[in-house]
Amino acid sequence: MPVHPFYAYCQTALQEIEQQGRYRRFTSLSRRSAHYPVYDKGNLPQQDKPVIVWSSNDYLGMGVDPEVMNAAITAVQEYGAGAGGTRNIAGTHPLHVALEAELADLHGKEAGLLFVSGYVSNQASLQTILTSMSGGWITFSDQQNHASMIAGIKGAKGSDCVIFKHNDLQDLEEKLAAAPASAPKLIAFESVYSMDGDIADIGAICALARKYNALTYLDEVHAVGLYGAQGGGVSERDNVADQVDIIEGTLAKGFGVHGGYVTAKKEIIEYLRLAASGFIFTTSLPPSIIAPALASIRLVRQQNWRREKLFERVHTFQNKLKDADIPFLKTESHIVPVMIEGAERCKEVSRRLLEEYFLYATPINYPTVPKGAERLRLTPNPFHTNEMMDEMVTALKALL
Repeated sequence: MPVHPFYAYCQTALQEIEQQGRYRRFTSLSRRSAHYPVYDKGNLPQQDKPVIVWSSNDYLGMGVDPEVMNAAITAVQEYGAGAGGTRNIAGTHPLHVALEAELADLHGKEAGLLFVSGYVSNQASLQTILTSMSGGWITFSDQQNHASMIAGIKGAKGSDCVIFKHNDLQDLEEKLAAAPASAPKLIAFESVYSMDGDIADIGAICALARKYNALTYLDEVHAVGLYGAQGGGVSERDNVADQVDIIEGTLAKGFGVHGGYVTAKKEIIEYLRLAASGFIFTTSLPPSIIAPALASIRLVRQQNWRREKLFERVHTFQNKLKDADIPFLKTESHIVPVMIEGAERCKEVSRRLLEEYFLYATPINYPTVPKGAERLRLTPNPFHTNEMMDEMVTALKALL
């Protein structure tokens, strides 16, 4: 029986990825809910010492908050483990309605819509918008937008995409001015960019959108829960949320659970609800996810100490790195990239941190970042102690 050529293609591609130092292997780690950010090792040869994780996206530790966990347990006991269907077929629970209302209120919007992940919320929403109105849309996309946004934009047949230089307002305006005035336009950008940790000037971008009659689509995935008086993101912090047409976010990072969403005026949300295939044709998030997400958001909105503690920890860690002359990107966000050029070298430092020092920091390389811009992406959270920080700084100093 002949072998399909795709098998050979996969083997060759995997060999090339391995040779380039880009072959990614999973590290099995089990989080200790009572001792976050301490994890137990899964597939490591030594089993006698726990690991301190420095690369979690559960930025505030909400995934192990007792009230959040109890909300999940109660929901499973009362409603079962699954959702039972799509939102249109027995999969809409009163908790879905409550969570969408909570998210809309968080961002000062009229309505919200839940998706199964942040990736899907970006991909489905952008693709649906950009294939509306008989096509002809022009998207102005930041150079460093997330893969999920790019997927949604590329999947919109009949629309055009113009990429502007990262966070470059002059380049954006020049490209907006050069576009046909009659074409429907959308500016897609993020608030906090997850690899470099820099932040967009949301107000200035919205001003350009008004000047050139463009819709604004803002990804607040790495900002919700962390910025603003109630965790509404950078747009809330900067008092410009009302200027943004569509705000997208996740429940899986600052809120520590799972799922994605968009918020906007009612007519936009209703259109997406009725037209976005990534929403219509997938099983909805189960109550066992929705209930803890709702509990998490309400806690985060009420308890500002979590945000205050997070940034105190970030600044303390940055100062320790600076005092030790360890190269890192100094940003105003909560993300601390430690630069280690070369995919193989970055991967080797990560491996030795784990195996010799019991510290887990994910190596980031191409295609997530450009070649030559490899780094360890560190995310201090409110529960990283000074002792933990000193251990990481000492280890990095020795390895670098």
